[in-house]
Amino acid sequence: MLDANTPAKPVVPVAGKTILSGSDQDTGKTAKALLLGIDLGTSRSSVVSYNGTRKTVETYVGFPKDAVSRKFLGTDVVFGKAALDNRLALELYRPLEHGVVKGSEDANNDPTRREKNLQAAKLLLKYLVDLASPGRDEMIYGVIGVPSRATQKNKQAILEIARQVLDSVMIVSEPFTVAYGMDKMADILVIDIGAGTTDLCRMHGTVPTDEDEVSYSIAGDAIDAKLLELIMNRFPRAQITQNMCKTIKEQYGFVSDTKDRVIVTFPEDGKPSQHDITDDVRQACEILVHPCVEGIQKLVSTFNPEFQERLRQNVLLSGGGGLMRGLNKRIEDAMKEYGGARVTVVDEPLYAGANGALQLAVDMPGEYWQQLR
Repeated sequence: MLDANTPAKPVVPVAGKTILSGSDQDTGKTAKALLLGIDLGTSRSSVVSYNGTRKTVETYVGFPKDAVSRKFLGTDVVFGKAALDNRLALELYRPLEHGVVKGSEDANNDPTRREKNLQAAKLLLKYLVDLASPGRDEMIYGVIGVPSRATQKNKQAILEIARQVLDSVMIVSEPFTVAYGMDKMADILVIDIGAGTTDLCRMHGTVPTDEDEVSYSIAGDAIDAKLLELIMNRFPRAQITQNMCKTIKEQYGFVSDTKDRVIVTFPEDGKPSQHDITDDVRQACEILVHPCVEGIQKLVSTFNPEFQERLRQNVLLSGGGGLMRGLNKRIEDAMKEYGGARVTVVDEPLYAGANGALQLAVDMPGEYWQQLR
């Protein structure tokens, strides 16, 4: 395991991927390494490992505000739901934005805040690795999924935190890992909907290039913000937060026709009251449809015309958005004017990316790792 004083390892681009090499002692020894598939998400982060670990945590990191909160919490750092639940006693960080470290793209960003987010992201990654219970002195090799079209600066920020936690890492497109994990490597179009981004990637038997991917910032967080706006417009005295809207979306989110009503309780001027927000939830969730349809049409229309029909009939829906009731059928309906489409929700949408990342790590031969110097 590397510590904070370990010199930076060289970054080696291989076949469109970004690799952080292992040391001379550990390269070529994947049989002795703990292999991990990691999905660093804006809202939730997941890890799966070759030893059977499957864990998901909410992407929050909190630091006690003062000595009292430190005594109350009994620790110097809190992760996941525990951090969110105790946020009033914490300096709370959601260190990933649109699936990458906050501030990693903007050179004018507050350097202090950026460093704090980097620290929080590194601690979160270490927490995920620890959940996999690595053995003492065991080498740790990880594949990390990032959004489509993540820039080199974005990837470099991930490498900054990874080099202090992992011994070797590959950074790949999240939709690519979804397809790889399902062994669907050709004539497939993957839509991966997270909290920060909606990413689309077409597969045609090779490592995808920038031309094969598109990404939109309309995703889970945008739905939460839209739902909050709609509720406040209808109920001006409502006391509700975007995080409460996120919980409502995750429990009731839908875009299909339904007779079920969404009745929730939230306070108005401190008094709990029931509200029917069925139409608000549907309207907020439907903002996902347009970017998905636009992205499908863009990737299909620029594909080899002999294979366009195959691509339209093999669309996979993954990520947290894949759990939204009726979304696949709603996209199919909207695609009718473009020749139709068949959209299938993948098994385990929340783990599909991490599962594929692990499979990629497993399939990488020892001699390939040995080249990472």
